[in-house]
Amino acid sequence: MKSEELRAIQAPLKGRYREAPEAALITLRAQGRLGDGVTCRIETGKASVVAGLHPASGGNGLGACSGDMLLEALVACAGVTLNAVATALGIELRDASIQAEGDLDFRGTLGLSKEVPVGFQNIRLQFALDTDASEEQLATLLRLTERYCVVYQTLARPPELVVGKRASRA
Repeated sequence: MKSEELRAIQAPLKGRYREAPEAALITLRAQGRLGDGVTCRIETGKASVVAGLHPASGGNGLGACSGDMLLEALVACAGVTLNAVATALGIELRDASIQAEGDLDFRGTLGLSKEVPVGFQNIRLQFALDTDASEEQLATLLRLTERYCVVYQTLARPPELVVGKRASRA
């Protein structure tokens, strides 16, 4: 896709959101249902995914680990954002690969230590880019990718989380 094509697609959206800011607020949803054993089936809208425990916490490794899915969501979002920003800036990327890795201490998840946090302690996001872009262009590309990547920004500045419940009796 060329820069002009992306701008043409986004221009009416940007115009609408400038005129009616409330139109830009979209609620995304995800849902799942408990499955066999210790699993949860997630409907992604594109495919069904069965999530399960990581082997380090007692899983059999057949289900998708939620930690892996978080990193995959980061890679996917960063990759799409990188591609969109490169397109908008007119930077040709012959190839690019994105890798995220994170460090988890399962003692926290398994409740073995209150001092060990539950969740990732560190996450590293790496880009390998095949391009003739200058160092200045690459710095701008990565800065804007970081700025506009929804998953990255959500991890960097966590939103308020609210947990609730609905009683369902059959």
